Amino acid sequence: MKIKKCPNCGRYTLKDTCPICGEKTYHPKPPKFSLEDRWGEYRRKMKRALKSKK
Repeated sequence: MKIKKCPNCGRYTLKDTCPICGEKTYHPKPPKFSLEDRWGEYRRKMKRALKSKK
C-alpha cells in the first residue's frame, strides 16, 4: 500500500477516494529521474517561467 493525497483538501490517506470530501486521490511522488527524459527541458523552462512571474 502506498500513501495517497487528495487534490481537493490536501489530506493524506491510503484509500482511493478521500474519506473527508470524496475526491479521487493520487500518488504525490514525482516521476522517476531519468537522464533520457524527453520532456525535462520543457518542464524546466516552464518552471523557470512560472518563477519569474512571481
